[in-house]
Amino acid sequence: MPKVLLATDADWIHHDIDSALAGGDTTVMRVRRGADVVEAVNQVKPDVVLLDMQIGNMGGVATCYTLRNEAGAGRIDDVKVIILADRPDDRWLIQGSGADGWLIKPINRLRLRKAIQTVLSGAIFDEEVHPVS
Repeated sequence: MPKVLLATDADWIHHDIDSALAGGDTTVMRVRRGADVVEAVNQVKPDVVLLDMQIGNMGGVATCYTLRNEAGAGRIDDVKVIILADRPDDRWLIQGSGADGWLIKPINRLRLRKAIQTVLSGAIFDEEVHPVS
């Protein structure tokens, strides 16, 4: 599994993600603020960024826009992004953000791993199209 950067200010989400990806060769790093994601991407060089929809100072959609703008300007490398949504209706906001995928919280291990594998393969992970029980 890849190097993952998680952006959330919620300890329970960090715990769930860390537990779901524990073992193997996955590394999970965390930032607590959306505003810190660009710098972390430059430093950590993650394979995938997981953005909580509700990060205290800058939500997941705004953070994804920022990542895409910075990559488009050549200031950071392009990175795969999965947004952790609060509800299915968030899909409509997420689709316009440039994210490579989305999951609805709470997150389970199978869905998270499937989403990461899907976006790393170059496809979009849409939870409504790829449900995993």
